[in-house]
Amino acid sequence: MRSLGQLDSALGRRGDLASEIDIGVGFAPAHHGELVQGMFHDGSGRLRRALVTLPDPGRGSRAVFRPSERHWGVVGTPELIKVRRAAILALREFSGHPSPAKGGQIEITSNVPRGVGMGSSTSDVAATIRAVADFHGVPLSREEVGRLAVLAECASDSVMIDDRVVLFAHRDGVVLETFGHRLPRMVVVGCDTAPGSVVDTLAFPPAEYGDADVGAFQVLRAAFRRSVATEDVALLGRVATASARINQRFLPKPALETLLELCLRLGGCGVQVAHSGTVAGLIFDAAQPGLDRSVDECMAGITALGLELTGMIGPPPTAAPIRPLVARVPA
Repeated sequence: MRSLGQLDSALGRRGDLASEIDIGVGFAPAHHGELVQGMFHDGSGRLRRALVTLPDPGRGSRAVFRPSERHWGVVGTPELIKVRRAAILALREFSGHPSPAKGGQIEITSNVPRGVGMGSSTSDVAATIRAVADFHGVPLSREEVGRLAVLAECASDSVMIDDRVVLFAHRDGVVLETFGHRLPRMVVVGCDTAPGSVVDTLAFPPAEYGDADVGAFQVLRAAFRRSVATEDVALLGRVATASARINQRFLPKPALETLLELCLRLGGCGVQVAHSGTVAGLIFDAAQPGLDRSVDECMAGITALGLELTGMIGPPPTAAPIRPLVARVPA
C-alpha cells in the first residue's frame, strides 16, 4: 500500500500504475468537518445552505477507472453507490469524446473513516470523477468536479476546491465567496466525540434555521472573511465555536463545552465540528508559544475524556504522520 504522501493529486500522475495506459487515476483529499456552516446569501440575494470545509490533507481517496467497451454501466461494490453514480455522470460529460468509454470498473483506495463527518464519500466521488476525466485526457476544473459531485451525492463538501478557501453551497455545487488562498497557520487536534457511532448523511435531515440564525451567519461570514485576510487564528476560532454551538440544536456533541474549556485552558482558540458527523477539532495558533506542550496536554485531556483521537491537522512537522491507504474495492 502507498501513503497519501506518495500519491499526486495531479490528474496526469499514475504512480505505480504508469504501465497501464488504458486507465484513469484521480485523487481527492478528505476533511475534518467544517469551520462554518449555515444559510448565506448568494450574489442575487438568494439564501443557500453553504459551508467552509476544514481540509485534512493527510487523508484522502484514490480512484482507478478501468474502462470497458463491451458493457454499459459501472461495476463496483453495492455500498459505493455514490461512486458508481459519479462515474456514470462523468462518463456522460465525455459522451462526445473521440474515444468515449461505455462503462467500466472503479476501484477506490482510501484512509478516510466512514460515517464520522470526514468526507469519505465526497473524497471517493471527487476522485472518481477525476479518474474518468483522466482516462479521457480532459482535466475538469475544480468547480466542474464540485458540480458533478453534488449531482452524485445530493450534498457535497468542497474538498475538490483545494486551491483556495471558499464558502461552498453544498447542495447547489457553486462557490458563493472566495476568502483567500489559504487558512491562517493553525494546528487542529481532532477527536471523535462518539466513538463507534456513525451518521447517515442521506437520512440526516437538514438543519432548520430561523431568521435569527441567518442574521448570525451573516456576522460569522464577515468575521471569517476578516480572520483569513488578517491571518487571525483567534478570530477564526471564535467563529468556528459559534457555528459549532448553533449546530448543537441539530446534531449535538455532548462533550463540546468540555472540549472548548480544555482548548481555552491550554491557550487554544476554539473548536470546530462536523455538522453532519461526530468529529470535533480543537484549534491552536501555530505561532503560539509552547505549542508542542499544549498539543500534548490536549491529546492527553481528550484521551482522559474517553474520546478517540483522529489525528492532527497543521503545518509540518507538527501534523500527525500520514496513515496508510486501505483498499475499499479490491483490484
